[in-house]
Amino acid sequence: MTFSVEKDENITELNIPYEDIFRDVAKEALEFTGCPYECEVALTLTDDDGIHLMNREYRKVDKATDVLSFPLIDFEKPADFSHVEEAFPDSFNPDTGELMLGDIVISTDHVISQAEAYGHPVKREFAFLIAHSMLHLQGFDHEEPAEAELMYEAQEKILEKLGIRR
Repeated sequence: MTFSVEKDENITELNIPYEDIFRDVAKEALEFTGCPYECEVALTLTDDDGIHLMNREYRKVDKATDVLSFPLIDFEKPADFSHVEEAFPDSFNPDTGELMLGDIVISTDHVISQAEAYGHPVKREFAFLIAHSMLHLQGFDHEEPAEAELMYEAQEKILEKLGIRR
């Protein structure tokens, strides 16, 4: 597994072992869905200004958000890896053979403000956003009520397995 982390300059520091949390939650999310591949995922930590620019450019939404997910695979059903090799052969890194799932971008400003607003630790908020985004990278969504229920249940199970509670 390859989990890479980049930080923009001048972000608000989280004061948590975010690289370890990212790796642990990402691995648990892949285990939870039964992903049969070694994977590659990139995380970028930015501030509200940085994520605002990305949100406007890529989603045409003119505001900051907490997390953005950029999946490289278009899953027919959440976590259905049965068609990946045939339908997305270029999604495998030719050097490592790992499945390139996509990129996650998180605003550290939002992590801190949401942790405070929800009354739980920064670690829990950060881990929640990683779990949420890892599920998006594997085809989960929350646009329809049934999809949302499935995704939110998965997020909670992933965090519970790691002992990360509110």
